[in-house]
Amino acid sequence: QREDEQGEKTAPPSHQLSFIGARCCVQSNKRCTVIGGSGFLGRHLVEKLLERGYSVSVFDIRQSYELPGVTFYQGDLCDKRTLLPALQDVSLVFHCASPAPGSDNRELFERVNILGTRTVIEACVEAGVQKLVLTSSASVVFEGTDIKNGREDLPYAKKPIDYYTQTKIEQEKLVLAACDTEKNFLTVAIRPHGIFGPRDPQLVPILVDTARRGKMKFIIGDGTNLVDFTFVENVVHGHILAAEHLRPSSPICGKPYHITNDEPVRFWDFMSEVLMGLGYAAPRYHLPYTLVYGLALLLWLLALVLRPLVSFKPTFTPMRVALAGTHHYYSCERAKQDMGYKPVIGLKEGITLTVQSYPHLRRGA
Repeated sequence: QREDEQGEKTAPPSHQLSFIGARCCVQSNKRCTVIGGSGFLGRHLVEKLLERGYSVSVFDIRQSYELPGVTFYQGDLCDKRTLLPALQDVSLVFHCASPAPGSDNRELFERVNILGTRTVIEACVEAGVQKLVLTSSASVVFEGTDIKNGREDLPYAKKPIDYYTQTKIEQEKLVLAACDTEKNFLTVAIRPHGIFGPRDPQLVPILVDTARRGKMKFIIGDGTNLVDFTFVENVVHGHILAAEHLRPSSPICGKPYHITNDEPVRFWDFMSEVLMGLGYAAPRYHLPYTLVYGLALLLWLLALVLRPLVSFKPTFTPMRVALAGTHHYYSCERAKQDMGYKPVIGLKEGITLTVQSYPHLRRGA
């Protein structure tokens, strides 16, 4: 309502009512929840969504930061009663929650990636959420052997190389199978690969720690293997594009999409550039791939056998050795065609921005 010249309240004209209704609809469609929003990717996603005018809530087991206008809900992903309040009046959910790769805690991976995702789907349907965007992984098709320009129609790994991959496969299957255009519950899976960027708690800190302990002198294999590393902002861009293209008539419904920097690079060139940018020497001695992989497998099995007596984590797991010594890069053609995807930050710029964000990890710091 509005006041006329005499101070009496009158209804707005019909064309203004239509505009107000449309504006309310837009605002409703921009209400979203980021599950796992306290993590590395999740926080970057939350910040970009805010920039784009979305109303954002975060659900996570912990709260690691505060942002104006963001509502935080803390709880266990597997507890639907705790999760439901974070999904009320929300049309879009991003599911980014997952334990970090590299752990050998099978129970944790199964609980979060499988049981937790079942709970997310049930809660979304119950709360009337219309769109669910999953952060999957390109590793769901990786078995430790070369993949060159891999497309989304590659079969899931029959022999997953670790528990992370095994449970991400089941997670992605659950989410894509839940897509139902008739019931207006739409899902899509984003498969990033080698995410890096500012605030990364994994790749750069582990790399620097390994270098400080004098264990980054060796190149596994001949050093020519090409891989994808993806700047976090490009992964975020892929998620938002997917969400904004997800509608009943869209070809993306119920499908997975590779999102990378679309610039395959030699694995050891990338590592060397990050290390030298932080003041450390690049690795230069070569070790045979099969030898290192065999040793990593032996140490991993030994760690499993001795776990009841002693706990130790080998620096190189079979998965890490495979990632360091094989070709694994993926095609983004489907994302380009169906969503208009294009990386917003190039690889060189991404490395520069990442290195600049870690002054405390520089040599001598």
